[in-house]
Order: sequence, then C-alpha cells, then structure tokens
Amino acid sequence: MEYTIREIGHIESPFEQGDEVPIQPSFSEAFGTIIIDPEFVEGLTEIEGFSHIILLYIFDRATTVDLKVAPYLDEKPKGIFAIRHPNRPNKIGLSIVQLVKVDKNKLLVKGIDVLNNTPLIDIKPFVPEFDIKGIDNTKIGWLANKLRKQEGE
Repeated sequence: MEYTIREIGHIESPFEQGDEVPIQPSFSEAFGTIIIDPEFVEGLTEIEGFSHIILLYIFDRATTVDLKVAPYLDEKPKGIFAIRHPNRPNKIGLSIVQLVKVDKNKLLVKGIDVLNNTPLIDIKPFVPEFDIKGIDNTKIGWLANKLRKQEGE
C-alpha cells in the first residue's frame, strides 16, 4: 500500500551538511526552529506546557535505500531497522527535543539533530508515562494532573 503524507512545516537548524549533524538529539546542544505552516497553527494549542516534543520528519536528502549499513558506533553492518540511518525505505526520522519557546507558528527547540530545511510531517508531545521514563525534569502540560493523580490513588 502507499500512503500520502503531508508536510506540516519545516525544521531550521544550523546544519547544512550531513557530516555536521550530531548522531542523535542526546548528543546535541544545538538550537533549531520548527516553522509550522499557517493552516496547522491551531494544532499547537497547549503545546507550550510540554518540556519535550517528538518530531517526525522526512530524510529528504537521503537518496538510496540500504537494508544493511555499518552504523556510526560499529563497523559491522546492521539491518536498517536495527539502526537509525537515514537511508530507509520510507525515509522517516524521529527526534525527541526540548521545547524552549513557542511564538505563534515558531517553536524554538534544543537538541536538534537534522539538516536545515528538513520537511516536518508531525509533532507529538513527549510524555514519560506514555513513552519511556528517564528524561529528567520533564513536564507533560495539561496531562500532569490527570496521570500523576491516578498514580497516587
């Protein structure tokens, strides 16, 4: 099957070349700006209450599909689904970044690890209780009273 995915904006970063990009968000202190297209701005309502967000984007400059690749930290090739290399069949990337500031259709984020002008296809709030525990000092916005209240009951 084929699916159609719409770009909802793009990601601005300081990285113009692939060799400049940190290997993962946890290795990056770089700031980036998420620019949301005007028709999707309403979807940002209440996002400022979250400390971290999940970005889904397209590796638009990856030109091949490689089912086995030697990853950054190993010389032995691994299956593409066991690593995070961009030469994937569907070229979808994922990063969890810190949300620093929201200004209308612009989100300032820290920990960016993508090339400048990368097409953005979705944003999701990072919620430790839903995703994975372990990121310190997280906030989950309006979900805090609902989830943590239930844990204490």
